[in-house]
Amino acid sequence: MRILINGNMGYIGPVVAAHLRHAFPDATLIGLDAAWFAHCLTSASGLPETALDEQHFGDLRTWSAEEIGRYDAIVHLAAVSNDPMGKKFETVTDEINHRTTVEVAKLAAGAGVKNFVFASSCSIYGFAASGVPRTEKDPTDPLTAYARSKIATEVALAALPKHNMTVTCLRFATACGMSPRLRLDLVLNDLVAGALVARQITVLSDGSPWRPLIHVRDMARAIEWAITRSPQNGGQMLVVNAGSDRWNYQVLDLANAVKARFPDAELSINKDAPPDKRSYKVDFALFRQLAPDHQPIETLEGAIAELADRLAELDFADTDYRNSQLIRLKVLERHIARGQLTDDLLPAAGTPMRTAAQ
Repeated sequence: MRILINGNMGYIGPVVAAHLRHAFPDATLIGLDAAWFAHCLTSASGLPETALDEQHFGDLRTWSAEEIGRYDAIVHLAAVSNDPMGKKFETVTDEINHRTTVEVAKLAAGAGVKNFVFASSCSIYGFAASGVPRTEKDPTDPLTAYARSKIATEVALAALPKHNMTVTCLRFATACGMSPRLRLDLVLNDLVAGALVARQITVLSDGSPWRPLIHVRDMARAIEWAITRSPQNGGQMLVVNAGSDRWNYQVLDLANAVKARFPDAELSINKDAPPDKRSYKVDFALFRQLAPDHQPIETLEGAIAELADRLAELDFADTDYRNSQLIRLKVLERHIARGQLTDDLLPAAGTPMRTAAQ
C-alpha cells in the first residue's frame, strides 16, 4: 500500500507518519509539503520524516494527475491551518483549503486512488447557543475563513464524481498534545506553555465557551481507520465528527486542569471579555459506532503532563513564545518579510517550486 500524506511537515503530520509506520510497517509512506514549518522542530530525537520512505517538497497547487495517481490512499492535511492565518490570508485560505483540496480529490478519484481522507474541523459548528452537542446532521455555522473553507470542501467532495474512491471527512475536534513540530497557537498547548515559562495561566475569554479537544495521537488513530475504511462502513462519502464526548470541555475546565499540574501558577480570567462566538459541544456517537477499535484513548491530564515534561526537557523558557516560530502566523509573516514567500503563500521568484528526497 502506498500512502501519500499531504501537509506532513506541520503539527499533526509527524505524529500521523509515526503512527502509520507502526500500523502499516510494510506500507510505502510518502510526504508532500511546502515546508513552511519544516524548521519549527520541538523534538530531541531527530527529524520525524525518517518514518517516511520518501519526502517531496512542493505546493499542491502545482501537482498533476500523473503524480497523484501513484497512491492507494491520500491523507489530506495540507491547509492554512487556523483562524488568525485565515483572517490574514482569506483568499489564499479558500484557494488552498477548499479549491485545491477538491481538485486533488478530483484527480485522485480519476486516477484510481482507493481512499481519500480529508482533515475537516468541528469549528464548522461555530456557535451552538442551546448547548446541545452537535451531530453531523445539525446545521453548521462557520464563523471564520478557516471554518468556511472546511465546510465548502465537504460540500464539494459530496458532489464530486468519486468513481471507486472512498472519501472520509473527519471533523476533528481542536487538536492538542505534544508533537515534533509543536504549535502553541492552540488553546491547551498555549495554557501549558504559559504556566511553564511564566507561571501564568491566562484565559482571554470568561472561560465559558465549549471546546471539544482531541490529542494528535488520537487524530492519527482516526486517520488509520479512515485510510482502510470500506464503503460498507459508513458509505462511499462519509462526514463524521472525530473525537470523544469526554473531551468536551469548557475553556475554564482546561485552565483548571493546567492549574492542577502547576499549582503555583496564577490563573487569570477575563470576565469582562465580550462573548466568544465560537462555542460548541459535539456529539461523537457516529464515530464510536463506525470506528469502535480506533476511539480516542488519551486523557487531558496525560496530555498536559506530557506537554509540560517534554517542553521542560527541551529547556523551553521563551516568555515571548506568542511571537515565536511556534505560532504559525508569525512564521508565515517572517517568510514573507524575508522574501521567501509571496502574499499568496507561493515561493518567491527564484525559489525552486519542487524538489524531492528519499
